[in-house]
Amino acid sequence: MITKRGAGGGGLTTNVVCVDQAELRALLESVAAGEVAVADAASTLVAGPLAGYTDLGFARLDAHRGVRTGDPEVVYAAGKTTEQVIALLGALAAQPGDRPALATRLTDDMIAAVGTAFPDALVDEVARCVAVGALPAPRGEVVVVSAGTSDERVATEAAFVARAFGADVRRVCDVGVAGIHRLLAERDALAGAGCLVVVAGMEGALPSVVGGLVGTPLVAVPTSVGYGASFGGLAALLAMLNSCAPGVTVVNIDNGFGAGVFAARVARRAG
Repeated sequence: MITKRGAGGGGLTTNVVCVDQAELRALLESVAAGEVAVADAASTLVAGPLAGYTDLGFARLDAHRGVRTGDPEVVYAAGKTTEQVIALLGALAAQPGDRPALATRLTDDMIAAVGTAFPDALVDEVARCVAVGALPAPRGEVVVVSAGTSDERVATEAAFVARAFGADVRRVCDVGVAGIHRLLAERDALAGAGCLVVVAGMEGALPSVVGGLVGTPLVAVPTSVGYGASFGGLAALLAMLNSCAPGVTVVNIDNGFGAGVFAARVARRAG
């Protein structure tokens, strides 16, 4: 279930001037137009990588990632306290730039605290993800394909992250190989996407089937769903790594976040 909650909370600041590639280009354009002195721009560029973090005491938050990669820093909430997650999101939200502050793998208590601190945040309780701030305008399309409803948490995480990282997202759910006619009915949508994320547990066969149907760039996500011999997703991981369909890229077990980032980057270039 997705709800919107708010900007607010935080209040921390950073001394970094350039936090993403768009701002870096704007700085260079200002130099070219004579609006910023070359020496001032040089100082900014030299200081950026060195001062490009916010020291919160318990963490040094990377504020320079956007310049290096074009994508923002993300808070991995697992293993952190609720107070740490709120402080990190506040620090990210306070930075200049247009990208949202994003956190993944939140607990119920963390989600509730985010709702209080940031009433307009975008919250997905299935994905266990939140985004504080407006999402970027979408470029390109990612289609997230899941084998069954038991894979929903990982698939939803991938979809949430891909959208937060700037791609449009479409979902194709419950099309596992046990009823392959369900998948074949979606072939046109799969072929037209900029990138596919294919999520499956059990024997992990779905990415191989999809990779044999279309030539769309594809990242496979094994999940820890399955009976005893699935070994917590290891069977699906090995099946995907050994796919007979060419061009199948594989991330780690349950890593919807990594798949979402990869797919968004591919789709944005295609779009």
